Amino acid sequence: MRRATSQGIAMKQGTAAQILLFELNEVPYRVVDDYVARHPGSALARVLPKCAQWRTVTEDRLLSPWVTWPSVHRGVFDSTHTIQHFGQSLQDIDARYPPLWKILRGHGERVGVFASLHSYPLPPDAAGYEFYVPDPFASGAECVPARLASFQELNLTMSRQSARNVSTHIPWRAAARFAARAPGLGLRASTVWATLDQLRTERSRPWARVRRRTFQTVLAFDLFTRLLQQRKPRFCTFFTNHVASAMHRYWAATYPGDYDAMQFDATWRATFQDEIDYAMGWFDRFLQQLVRTVDSTPGAELWVASSMGQAAVAAQPVETQLYITDLGRFMTALGFEAADWTQRPAMAPEVSLFVREDKAPALHSALETLRVGDRGLHFSQREGGFFMISAGQENLPAAVAHARLGDRHIPLAEAGLENVAIEDQSTSSAYHVPEGMLWVYAGAPPRPARPPARTIDIAPAILTRLGYDPPATMAGSAAAILD
Repeated sequence: MRRATSQGIAMKQGTAAQILLFELNEVPYRVVDDYVARHPGSALARVLPKCAQWRTVTEDRLLSPWVTWPSVHRGVFDSTHTIQHFGQSLQDIDARYPPLWKILRGHGERVGVFASLHSYPLPPDAAGYEFYVPDPFASGAECVPARLASFQELNLTMSRQSARNVSTHIPWRAAARFAARAPGLGLRASTVWATLDQLRTERSRPWARVRRRTFQTVLAFDLFTRLLQQRKPRFCTFFTNHVASAMHRYWAATYPGDYDAMQFDATWRATFQDEIDYAMGWFDRFLQQLVRTVDSTPGAELWVASSMGQAAVAAQPVETQLYITDLGRFMTALGFEAADWTQRPAMAPEVSLFVREDKAPALHSALETLRVGDRGLHFSQREGGFFMISAGQENLPAAVAHARLGDRHIPLAEAGLENVAIEDQSTSSAYHVPEGMLWVYAGAPPRPARPPARTIDIAPAILTRLGYDPPATMAGSAAAILD
C-alpha cells in the first residue's frame, strides 16, 4: 500500500476517506462554464472555483460512451480493452483489465455501483457490495440490495420505450411495484411533486415530455443518495446520461452560432433552446447534495468526470429514422429460427445479439446483402457469434417501403423494420469529441488551471488516493493528476 500524494490536487494530506465518482456523461467545460455564467447563484458557480480541474482527452479509436467509460474504469484505451458494444462478453476482459469497482472490492473495500456502463451482469460476489445497480441497458433487473429491482424494472422499461421518441405510455404495472417500495428506497416528496408537475406541464406543452429522460435520473439520484447515507461506501459511482441526451438533440437550439448552415427554423430553436440548461439545472441540485455529503465526511472527495465531450456537427432536422423494431421478424426474414440467436441489450438504433457460432457466417453474408433503399445496414461481428447491427438511416424517401435481400423484396414491417417519425425532429446536432473534463471537490484550496490529463489517468489516480498501487495492467499515470 502506498501513501498518496496531494500536491497536484491541493487536497487534504494522506489518503482519501471516501471517493464519490460522479459520471456526468459527455459534458464539456463549454456547457459547465455557460451554466455558471447564466446562473451565478447556483451551486455549480459556488463549487467549481473550489475544485481542482483538468481538461481530459481520450485516445480511444471509437468515441462512444460504451467505449470511453470502460477506458476510464480500467485505465487502458479501447485498443487494449477491446470493449466496443453492449452485450459482448466481458468475462475475459474483466479478468485482464478489471474496472475500478472490482479492483477495490478485491481489496475488501466497501464499494457501491450505480448505473455505470458495462456493470451488467452482477458479479459473482455482488452480495459483498454495499449496493450494485447495473446500467440502464441491462438484460435483467437484478440489483443489490434486491429491493432495488422494482426501480430497475421501471428504469429499464422507460429506457427501452423512449430510446428515440419519448413514449407517452406509462408502464403502470412496473410503476405500481416501484411506488409500493419507493418511500423505503429513498424517493423524496419533492421528487414526487416535481414528477407530477412535469406530467401537468406536458398537458399544455406536449413537447415538454422530452424532459422525461431527465426524470429517470432524478428518481435514480434519490435512491443513490439514500444508499450513500445508509451504506457509506468508501468508493462509489453514479452515472447519468441526461445532460448528454439533451446536448445531442438540442445543441443547435442552444448554440445556433456554432453552425455555418442552420436548417432548424426559429420556432424549433425557441422551443428547445433551454433544454440543456434544464438538464444542467438538475445536475446543479445533485451537486448541492453531494457537496453537503463531502463537507460532512472528513477526508471525502467528489470526482466529476465526463469520459469525453460533445461539440457541434450539423444542424439538419430529422423527420424519420429507420429502426429494427421487431428483431424476431428481422431475423426470420434473414432466414434464422428463434433457437439460432439471443438478443442482448443495446442503445437504439443499434441491436445486439449472439447467434450460434455455426450460423455466424450465414448472418454475416445476409447482412452484407441486405439493402434498404440504396443503403445497407451497418454491423460489426465479434468472437463467439456476437453481432451489433444498426439501421438508423435518416429521412428515407417515402417510396422506400421494402428491404431487398438478394432477389427478394420484403415489406419493411415483415422484415421487422420501421421508418419511425421523429417527433421533435432532432438529430445529433452535437456529437462526440475526445476532449472532456475532470474536476475534484475536496473542500480544500482550489487549483482551477485545467492542465491536460488523459482519461486513463483517472483510475490509477483514484486508486492511489484510496491508498492502493494501481495494477501493472493500467497504462494511465496517477502522477498526471496527483503530482
